[in-house]
Amino acid sequence: MSPAQQTLLAAGEASEHRPLIISLFAVFVVATLVITVWAGRQTKDAADFYAGGRQFSAFQNGLAVSGDYMSAASFLGIAGAIALFGYDGFLYSIGFLVAWLVALLLVAEPLRNSGRYTMGDVLAYRMRQRPVRTAAGTSTIVVSIFYLLAQMAGAGVLVSLLLGITSDAGKILIVALVGVLMIVYVSIGGMKGTTWVQMVKAVLLIGGTLLITFLVLLKFNFNISDLLGTAAENSGKGAAFLEPGLQYGATGTSKLDFISLGIALVLGTAGLPHILIRFYTVPNAKAARKSVNWAIGIIGGFYLMTIALGFGAAALISQDEIIASNPSGNTAAPLLALHLGGVDSAWGAILLATISAVAFATILAVVAGLTLASSSSFAHDIYANVIRKGQATGAEEVRAARWATVFIGVVSIGLGALARDLNVAGLVALAFAVAASANLPTILYSLFWKRFTTQGALWSIYGGLIVAVGLVLFSPVVSGDPKAMFPGVDFAWFPLKNPGIISIPFGFFMGWLGTVLSKEEPDTGKYAELEVRSLTGTGAH
Repeated sequence: MSPAQQTLLAAGEASEHRPLIISLFAVFVVATLVITVWAGRQTKDAADFYAGGRQFSAFQNGLAVSGDYMSAASFLGIAGAIALFGYDGFLYSIGFLVAWLVALLLVAEPLRNSGRYTMGDVLAYRMRQRPVRTAAGTSTIVVSIFYLLAQMAGAGVLVSLLLGITSDAGKILIVALVGVLMIVYVSIGGMKGTTWVQMVKAVLLIGGTLLITFLVLLKFNFNISDLLGTAAENSGKGAAFLEPGLQYGATGTSKLDFISLGIALVLGTAGLPHILIRFYTVPNAKAARKSVNWAIGIIGGFYLMTIALGFGAAALISQDEIIASNPSGNTAAPLLALHLGGVDSAWGAILLATISAVAFATILAVVAGLTLASSSSFAHDIYANVIRKGQATGAEEVRAARWATVFIGVVSIGLGALARDLNVAGLVALAFAVAASANLPTILYSLFWKRFTTQGALWSIYGGLIVAVGLVLFSPVVSGDPKAMFPGVDFAWFPLKNPGIISIPFGFFMGWLGTVLSKEEPDTGKYAELEVRSLTGTGAH
């Protein structure tokens, strides 16, 4: 029996360990459902459903933001990327962390002051309501679904590893289960339930990662040099494993792909809808700013620990074993937990089950946040303000959001089933690219450019969105690659796996071009109001 088969046997086939694994999963799912039902009973109106009644403190929101941000990509995808590609994999950690500085410096406080529930509120303040809200809602839903793909893929590989499920049908069933759970969380709990689940999940994730980091360092007597050296040797790639270029340096195209990835990661966070709506759950802009500070501290500590997760997996597990479990390395972190406890031991099974339950908690919390962002945008921007022209009651909005949750859940299940073998960190990077292409230019222009017009906003959102999504569809992520979503066909003419280097500047350019070609006179009075409001908080909800 190969090492990979032995690991999979210990992880999922051993009947004496399976009850433990299922029990831990069941405990978490039941606990989070209890929290959701409790929070749902306190959700009285639209403000409670969309923004949790704006009752969360800066620390609570910082914890929830961390829980929302540290997704399956962070825990499973980055660990797998580092385990397979060394230094190049760690670049994801750097990009995800640096991105928070953009969010803190440019959008957190002005956005909290300027909007009410969604990104569309900020744009509609000085633009024509219906076209801008339609565009903002469309963009939010597309970005959220891209991000949901990664979480669904992570859920599929994780539970498949634990329960020994190897069939495609079984993996698709797991993706469907996660989709159903996320629909329940959002429909019942709204923002209050989602926030509490994210806070609990953040504590669990930091605790689990600290434990694994401690055990890895203990294994190497807290000598990081030994850890890195062993990882390089065990990877079979030698010194190249610790140097740039293993994944992104072989050709000119791969170097360009790396630059594109870096731009998308750094600029994407400030345009992610599920992160942006978190700023509305605190009572004022000062709390929004403080919550971002808390989030940076928590997230920064976590991404430092991904070094131990990824390089620990590379040092203690063979590359063949990691790839046999999942071609993109998504199961490296759970396998590391198993090896640290002992592949054939009860401790190994306990550690595997614990870390995997934490990873599953991560996925459930993030998919709830994403679904809430997209369903809120549909209900508040498209249904209430476009279809009903501002005449919908709060109860009708919330009902529309719940129906949107079901629709988005079904779409995500279908696409997540197709993306189950892709690296989840790479999938999230695509969502970052789309967010930075469509949302970020429009937000920045709206907040800081007096001349910006409705036409500029529409050209920016739709231009960035169409180009980003179009380039992804014709990239090696979808076809023409053994690890693509459709590996059996090849219609990829765009060579890069991330479109950010083209689509993000294009989004900014289209916003500028649409504005200078527009015959519409910008409402300078409204801009002056927005400027005062965004900078001081005067008149903020």
